[in-house]
Amino acid sequence: MNDRPALSTAQALGLMLVAAFLWGLSFPIIRVMAGAFPPITLAALRGTVSALTLLAWFALLREDLMPRNRREALDWLIIGALNGWIANLLVAYAMQTLPAGKAAMIQACGPLITAVIASQFFADERITPRRLLGILLGLGGVAVLIGPRLFGEAATPLAAMAMMGVALSYALGNIYVRLLPVAEPKRLALGQQVMSGLFATALAMMTLGPESFSALSTQYQLVFVMAVLCTAAPNVLYMITIRAMGPTRASMIGYLVPAWAVLLSALLIGEVIAFREVVAGVIILAGVYIVTSARVRVRD
Repeated sequence: MNDRPALSTAQALGLMLVAAFLWGLSFPIIRVMAGAFPPITLAALRGTVSALTLLAWFALLREDLMPRNRREALDWLIIGALNGWIANLLVAYAMQTLPAGKAAMIQACGPLITAVIASQFFADERITPRRLLGILLGLGGVAVLIGPRLFGEAATPLAAMAMMGVALSYALGNIYVRLLPVAEPKRLALGQQVMSGLFATALAMMTLGPESFSALSTQYQLVFVMAVLCTAAPNVLYMITIRAMGPTRASMIGYLVPAWAVLLSALLIGEVIAFREVVAGVIILAGVYIVTSARVRVRD
């Protein structure tokens, strides 16, 4: 049984545009806070405050706040890891040294990874010659973008690889969501953030202690925006989109997020993107467009 919610094309695009803007805004905000908190602490704050927001929303709706059965608990655990604390930790780590706009452009290769993995599970997601062209083109753009970050005196290879890890983690999470026979998008978003916050906070407390949260007294406004507006809200919108459209087409949000991230990083924190990086970003997004716009005919 499949419970995909019915969305028109206009509705789906609207949801993706709003979610992409909010996620794009998270990049300059996290970049600003990168020096205030250790990466695991920032991931803990992002997950925990976002979870508290969704828990309050569910309480107002008088809906269940706990997993309804063992299967849902397992789903929450897996999604909370792949789309939650692992990705949040890697993003926070990478942006200690990577500019926000560049980090977002590296993450933009996520739909390419999603397309490769999804082709192994879904008939309507198989790789066609057009999709293969898009995948190869996009990965070529990634190579152009991160090449200088892997070698030389100014190299930050671990940060670049961390953002590739973010793309892979989200891709696996997207596939898992699509594989669920029955799931409520808003409950997936709730479970993701609850588990993300619990695991990241536990790790932060065990490894760094409560003093790692001390900067919260001066950074609480940015933490609120990052967790509530840039995490809780877009996650609900994105879960709805994945369930309605499938992982590959829903993941085309990946070429909307970097556009917003680059623009907002320039406006809010004065980042400048070099010409080579712009060219690499265009190549990546062209590859993503080819992949996500390709249609596959499924034989009866």
